[in-house]
Parts: sequence; structure tokens; C-alpha cells
Amino acid sequence: MPTPRDRRARLAAFAVFAVQGLTFATLLTQVATLQRKHGLTDGELSILLLVVPVIAGAGSVLAGTAASRYGSRLVLRLAQPLACAAVVLAGLAPNVPMLVVANVLFGLGLGGVDAGMNMQGVAVEREYGRAVLTGFHALWSAAAVAGALWASAAAGIGLGLPATFAIALIPAVAVALVASAWLYLPGEEHRHRTGTPAETPGQATVKAGVAWRPIIPLCLAMAFLYVGDSSISNFGSVFMDRVVHASTPVIPLALGAYQLTTFLVRVGGDLAVRRFGPAAIVRAGGAVATLGFVAIVAAPSAPAAIAGFALTGIGLSVVAPQSFSAAGRLDPAGTGVAIARVNMFNYVGFIVGAALVGGIADASGYQVAFAAPLVLAAAIILLARGFQPRTAGSAATTAPIAS
Repeated sequence: MPTPRDRRARLAAFAVFAVQGLTFATLLTQVATLQRKHGLTDGELSILLLVVPVIAGAGSVLAGTAASRYGSRLVLRLAQPLACAAVVLAGLAPNVPMLVVANVLFGLGLGGVDAGMNMQGVAVEREYGRAVLTGFHALWSAAAVAGALWASAAAGIGLGLPATFAIALIPAVAVALVASAWLYLPGEEHRHRTGTPAETPGQATVKAGVAWRPIIPLCLAMAFLYVGDSSISNFGSVFMDRVVHASTPVIPLALGAYQLTTFLVRVGGDLAVRRFGPAAIVRAGGAVATLGFVAIVAAPSAPAAIAGFALTGIGLSVVAPQSFSAAGRLDPAGTGVAIARVNMFNYVGFIVGAALVGGIADASGYQVAFAAPLVLAAAIILLARGFQPRTAGSAATTAPIAS
């Protein structure tokens, strides 16, 4: 039975997820604008976009190491303001070198927040004793939709990038800092299966290892999901601009539609998981995402493309929260190590997605390039069995953790 303390931690985690969704969408909806501002070719844009997931992967590893000792609250208090500030810096950047610096800082913040917020979410789910993690990701999506709509409105009134970014993210930083006071402390977050707090707050002793083998399907599914997600986030606006020739205010609606359907599905996602189980939900999601990418590749117009992005959001929406939830079940001591490992493949997918889609687009155009994530979305169907809950005995080993 959740206590008032657990409910406060849940509200704080909601706030952290919302700020991250807003931050992410505020930047990514402006990729085409940043490309035009700095005169980047498609190849140069692909390289620039690769900087973020590479650095974010390192940020996630650092976050996992720090959180296992000091807790994820401290990680979030440092990383979330950094991510927001980096987006504003990207808008202010007068040249490409400064834009690269902003991307590096954003990557570090992104990796730390992604890992830390899911550690907090899994800790809340463990205390509630039922599936609640998808609800956090639903609010992330809702905030991302708000970010996309704000980008569209700002473009419609001719607002510059610095003002567009600052108006959204300065209040977001304030919300994140206030909410962090209610997040779980290290001694609350690091628990054994019995619910006993770790011996020393901030310096938990890890008594159970996390085996790699059972988390490999989760890692692969996460990577394939984010190949698709990065193709939409990084190149969705470019696709709308180059392939279907959408107007400037319409271009951000591709990401907006994707995030809107992601949000709508995630609102009821926890109920669906409780009824049908995570494996069935992930399997169905892979199938729907495949159909969505088919619709994008075949889109003859902007409305049809937006519909394809929306359908893809329906399918991919369930994979990330269920990957983190399954990883949490494989880490009974609540160290966050399994979550950090799975989160690392988020950025593997982003790297592969940016390189693959960008490379194919240079050679054959964006319509052909979007066929690549189509194939990998279909592969998620085959990986769904790995999401079936395991017993505590099969989830961990007694070997030391190699993080």
C-alpha cells in the first residue's frame, strides 16, 4: 500500500518526466530551422545529431555509477538544469562550434536525466506494487506534444530560436528543482526485494548482481525502438520539409502527432499491461509501429505523413516504459544498474538511427531512408517474449555487478 511519502515521490517523478519531454521536443522540433540557420548539409547534420546520443550514452553510464552510490535524486538535480540550459545555448549559438558545444552539454544532461528519472519511476513502481511506469512516460509525451505545439506557435508569430527556447525552459528548470525535493532519497531508492532500506544512505551495499543475459532482449528492443524514434525526432521535420513540402507552421506537427498518440496510448498503458501482460503489449506495439512506418514511406502528402507518424507513435509508445520496468524487475536491490544498461541502448539506437537514416537519405532520399526503421520495428515483435516477468531467482545472480 503506497504511503503519503510514496505519493509525493510519484508526483515529483511526474514533474521530472514532464520537464524532460518538454526539453527534448523543444529542441528536436527545431532541427530543420537550425540546419537552415547554420547552412548545414544533410551529412553535416547527421554528424551533428550523432554527437548527442554518443555523449548521452556516456552520461547514462556516469549516471548509473553515481546513482548506485549517491542515488538518482542528486543526478537529476545536476543533469536536468544542464539539459535545459544547453537547449537555450543551442538557440543562442552564433556558429557551428558553439552549436557543437551546446549539443555536448545537452547530451550529458539528457543521458543523466533519462537514466535518473527512470530509476525514480521504477522505485515508485516497486513501492506501489503494480504497473505505473507507463504513466510517467505518458506525461513525458504530453509535455513533448506541448513543446511541439509551442514550436509551431512560435514559428507562426516569427519568434526567434533564443526566445522560443528560453520561454519554454526557464520555467521548466524551476519546476524540476522544486520537484526534486520530493524525489526518493538514496536509502529509500536502494532496497532489497524485502523492502529493507540499504544499509548506508547514499552508499548502498550491493549484494546481488545483475546478469546481462536476461536484459539483452530488452536492450535490443530499446535500440530498435530508438532507431525508429530518432528517425522521427531527428529527421521528421526534414521529411516534412523535403518530401511532402509542408509549410513552416505545419512541419512541427509531425513530431506533435507522434508524441500525441504516444501520450494517448500511454495514458491507458498501465491498465493494458496489468490485463494482458508486458510481452503481449510489446508484441502488439511492434506490429502497429511497422504499419506506421509503411504509411510514412508511402505518404503522398503532408496530412498522410502526419497520419503515419501518429500511427508509429501508437506502436512505439509502449516499448520504452516496459523495457525499464522489466529491467527494474531484474535488479531486486534497486541499484539502477540494469536500468542504466538498458538506457544506454536508447542512445545506441539514436546513433544507429541518425547514421542509418541520414546516410540512406544522402544516397536515396528521405522517403527510402524511412524504410530502415520499418524493418527494425518489425524485429521488436520477435523480442517481445523477453519482456515476460521472471522470478526473483532468475532475475539476478550472485556475481558482482560489472557496471
